[in-house]
Amino acid sequence: MNAEIIAVGTELLLGQIVNSNAQFLSNHLAEIGVDVFRHTAVGDNADRLLQVIKEAEKRADLLIFTGGLGPTKDDLTKETIANHVKKQLIYDEEALESIQIFFEKTKLKMTENNKKQALVMEDSTVLPNRNGMAPGMFLKTETNSYMLLPGPPKEMQPMFLSFGKPLLMQLIGQVEKIESKVLRFFGIGESQLETDLEDLILLQNNPTIAPLAGDGEVTIRITAKNSPNAKAEDLIQRVEEKIMERVGSYFYGYDQSSIMEEMVKLLKEQKKTIACAESLTGGLFQSELTSFSGTSEIFKGGIVCYSNKVKEQILGVANETLHTFGAVSEQCAKELAENVMTQFGTDYGISFTGVAGPDSLEGKKPGTVWIGLAEKGSETKAFLLQLVGSRNGIRKRTVKYGCHYVLQLL
Repeated sequence: MNAEIIAVGTELLLGQIVNSNAQFLSNHLAEIGVDVFRHTAVGDNADRLLQVIKEAEKRADLLIFTGGLGPTKDDLTKETIANHVKKQLIYDEEALESIQIFFEKTKLKMTENNKKQALVMEDSTVLPNRNGMAPGMFLKTETNSYMLLPGPPKEMQPMFLSFGKPLLMQLIGQVEKIESKVLRFFGIGESQLETDLEDLILLQNNPTIAPLAGDGEVTIRITAKNSPNAKAEDLIQRVEEKIMERVGSYFYGYDQSSIMEEMVKLLKEQKKTIACAESLTGGLFQSELTSFSGTSEIFKGGIVCYSNKVKEQILGVANETLHTFGAVSEQCAKELAENVMTQFGTDYGISFTGVAGPDSLEGKKPGTVWIGLAEKGSETKAFLLQLVGSRNGIRKRTVKYGCHYVLQLL
């Protein structure tokens, strides 16, 4: 079975909301062997929606719609589909009763148009909405299948997991098991990674290998189906071993992990502590670090030293260092890292100093960054980066590089 996911709503086209529903559905459809070849977004317009439906029917067995099931006039998904497949809309009594109970409990006036949400196509399987008002529905015709789901993710996701996905699994009969694993890399570009793995990518079949770049790092998704000779997990493992032989030095974690999360895990495992001094990043490192529970075990504190006065008077950077080499320098980065480690009594100290832009500083162009890394009983190191991009993009990538260097040290 192959599917097309059609998101209905003008707000998607205006960029007011992100179509996270398509990502969620694609992920779960892949698990049960349903191939998704296309995502489509269309505004709240019956003629354009009908055109999209007719085109999608030629390409896909299953059409999954999200959005347009609400009470207002611009919610027209089920009306358009019902007219197209020549089905009447009838009230689902359970849904209608649920809507009436909601208004009674909340003591709000129930306007007549709210009843519209309880309408479903005749002969369809109703998908109950336990988190909202409008039920979903599933209809199978001689040529295509149609699944209608609400737009809000808090309603759509539990409805699909509880009712939509099991229904599709039953329809398919024998589920072709699909497994995926995401490998995460930092410090290597997408083009270089693809070059290093070119032959594996060109020869891919089962498993498939999909590189993806984003936010300063690269991921590889390995996806496999069970074959007569091997389980999907074993096929993925074989490919992963080949990939790690070539680019394993850049690898830091799996699936939905982050480089900051992996750093926190290793610090906890090794019972090490860290403190930081932030100039360029202005507290971003500390903010992200403390977003993980249990961080107090490994993070003792930090100082935002945006001005040279704070660098000198609070963190003890030598006046001679600032006047001779400047704040954006190897020497300053090292002193910041060493001194913050000493002040907080930690195993490691990390510092960030540089030029986020858009203007130059101390004769150094935007994107010039120094990261200092001090370790108790060892020689302090400093790393020079030359980054490009927006001001906030440079700051975010600087934090990731800091985590990268700490991970290497650990």
